[in-house]
Amino acid sequence: MGRGEWVVAVAGATGAVGREMLKTLEQRAFPAVTVKALASSRSAGTTVPFAGGELTVEEMTEKSFEGVDIALFSAGGATSKKFAPFAVQSGCVVIDNSSAWRMDPEVPLVVPEVNPDDVDWHKGIIANPNCSTIQMVVALKPLHDAATIKRVIVSTYQAVSGTGQKAIAELEKQVRQLFNMQDPEAAVYPYQIAFNCLPQIDVFTDGDYTFEEIKMIKETNKIMGDDSIKVTATTVRVPVFYGHSESVNIETEKKLTAKDARVILSQAPGVTVYDNPSEKIYPMPIHAAGEDDVFVGRIREDNTIDNGLNLWIVSDNIRKGAALNAVQIAELLIARDKVGVPA
Repeated sequence: MGRGEWVVAVAGATGAVGREMLKTLEQRAFPAVTVKALASSRSAGTTVPFAGGELTVEEMTEKSFEGVDIALFSAGGATSKKFAPFAVQSGCVVIDNSSAWRMDPEVPLVVPEVNPDDVDWHKGIIANPNCSTIQMVVALKPLHDAATIKRVIVSTYQAVSGTGQKAIAELEKQVRQLFNMQDPEAAVYPYQIAFNCLPQIDVFTDGDYTFEEIKMIKETNKIMGDDSIKVTATTVRVPVFYGHSESVNIETEKKLTAKDARVILSQAPGVTVYDNPSEKIYPMPIHAAGEDDVFVGRIREDNTIDNGLNLWIVSDNIRKGAALNAVQIAELLIARDKVGVPA
């Protein structure tokens, strides 16, 4: 099928990521003849902007995917578990943004700059990784190819938009309340997020790691195709609207100088090196907001080990961390002639 002949559905079209998916499809001139906006019954009949006009939101049902080629899901894990199988039965390929399918061995977990070949073995569902994992592996893959990463220590500084629209509204409301000498009301998060940092993202699991931290560990190994890479993570929610930041320390088998790393990363797809400390040039969330690339700076050697590097990695979590990555996967499917569910 040629340009303009694909039918695409966005499931969860009224949410922050769903809206960004529609925006990304438009901006990248995705070859769709029809785009459907799907959401829950509560949103049915409302409209969302697309291509200079509006799409009327339809209620997502078991029959919503008949005649659809590719569905971008951003409606939560329970919804994905319920509706993705119906989409696949209709012959539609699902690209799912939730954590529902990520660690399923039958489902590829794909970052196009890192493991594009994995789309070839999909069976109808492809998982979009966690936002914090995506930006990290985009920067780590070229370094791994050059020097083999043995260990990763990552601490994240994650924006509230990663939780969704209600969290964005809560941060804004709390700032207003505090400036008006009112007690801030916390509903989305267990504590005040305005002017605060919360060292808990998602629920705590065995060993007192949060589910977000476990996701980063397991997803990194799966995407990189190397279970020997040791990963440990601490994930923190910070009072930033858009853009996740990460402090990443890596240990490699071969020596890489900071200069080596800058050269390698400057040639890597999807990466912008933004690194000149003498001029106070380093990535910040305000640089990444609305941008496609992953920004890397503060590149320096870790002198406490033989082959260590420190990196500061920043990316728009709604853009590259979710919507853009999903659309890039859809583009890969077309480029590699993998649209459709294998018999």
